[in-house]
Amino acid sequence: EEAVFLRKKITLLRAFSLLIGSMVGSGIFISPKGVLKNSGSVGFSLVVWFACGLLSMFGALCYAELGTRITKSGGHYIYILETLGPLPSFLFLWAEFFAIRPANSAVVSLAFGRYMLEPFFAPCAAPVPAVKLVSLLGYYMVLTLNSWSVTWSARLQTALSIIKLLALALIIVPGMMLLAQGHTENFQDAFDRQSLLLDKLPLAFYAGMFAYSGWFQTSFVREELVRPERNIPLAVIVSVITVIVGYMLTNISYYTVLGMQDVLASPAVAVSFVQRAFKSLISVVPVLVALSCFGTMNGGIFTFSRTLFVASREGQWPPLFSMIHIRRHTPLPAVMLMFPLVTAMVCIGDIYHLMNFFSFSRWLFIGLATLGLIVHRHRHPELHSPFKVPLFIPISFTIICLFTVAMSFYSDPVNISIGCTMVLSGFPVYYLIIHRQMSTHFLWTKLSSFFPPLSDYLTHKLQLLLEVVQQEIKTY
Repeated sequence: EEAVFLRKKITLLRAFSLLIGSMVGSGIFISPKGVLKNSGSVGFSLVVWFACGLLSMFGALCYAELGTRITKSGGHYIYILETLGPLPSFLFLWAEFFAIRPANSAVVSLAFGRYMLEPFFAPCAAPVPAVKLVSLLGYYMVLTLNSWSVTWSARLQTALSIIKLLALALIIVPGMMLLAQGHTENFQDAFDRQSLLLDKLPLAFYAGMFAYSGWFQTSFVREELVRPERNIPLAVIVSVITVIVGYMLTNISYYTVLGMQDVLASPAVAVSFVQRAFKSLISVVPVLVALSCFGTMNGGIFTFSRTLFVASREGQWPPLFSMIHIRRHTPLPAVMLMFPLVTAMVCIGDIYHLMNFFSFSRWLFIGLATLGLIVHRHRHPELHSPFKVPLFIPISFTIICLFTVAMSFYSDPVNISIGCTMVLSGFPVYYLIIHRQMSTHFLWTKLSSFFPPLSDYLTHKLQLLLEVVQQEIKTY
């Protein structure tokens, strides 16, 4: 009875919650070990954490300008498409779907399962099969919610963002109290140059940037934002500053209570922290951390489904995935598509190998997106942007991203080579199918030239089964 399209339901508060909820997730509770292991000392690890926060702010400001220049949803994908062309945008889509996003979701899901079960098995480690089962159950719950309602997904994100900040506060407060009492022994020789691992620094940055990742999430839902020209920059700046301060204080608290060796030996740093500093909350903090990971899963599904939705609308993905549920007004097919790949990666994956595996591709394409901002400015000097950053910010951010990606080949050649191969495997797909079919629709159209009754029948039956139709109102 009413038009079918994605409504503008994301207010400034919900945009802020989406960013906080996406950044503060498993990263701050997993990555301290990865950053410390690859930087070599407490002092250098704190420098890496601050540098990653500063770098994230640079990237977030670039994306805020891109979000005011380009009015479509889709994040990295649409920015690369509009500035650098269809080939790099399809390679991003290919790598994002088959490697980056499922690996990222698997990492967060596994962290959710580990922390949810930790209180029941402490001081022993939770059984791996049980962790993976709970991880999948959590992921499926979020998947169902995002298929059901945009409003309830956004409300959940707001509530979980408050819980995330509470979880950080419960770690920061006791650590700062001990530090104020003079417990500084763990910071002696904090900058030990002999332990500095220059060849591993890119992996330390990957771990740190993984913890901050999420500052780009509003760009994926641009068409659903209320007053995006104002709310994108405002939400980005406030949320990133909040997270930088929170992360620095959290890491200082970790080192105050645990020390370097304890952090490296712990499979769940936040749980080890509570066991040492706040035993009365031993069963509470892991649950708060698990809920924090739950919010990150929710934000990831919410935003990536919009990338598939926009890619389908642009003709680089099957048309079924640009359809919306007729009553729920959610991009149901795009939401459900990640189900099998994430399930597979959770079942077979390990957190730290997965992290290096997807970080290469992610930061390569983020660097290309900010390079696209420089190109877009050069091509369209007449275009007025309500938010504009100094040129040195996108230039420096792009150089650092691409340099870190190049250095990572030396640091972890096996996992990085797998990620590179995944990206390059998109070339033949693009030239055999997409390049020839840009005026039509992807593989579905290619197949329909040979099997028109079959492809039409499948599309029609899937539409009936999922109760979805094409968007009826242009929202950009």
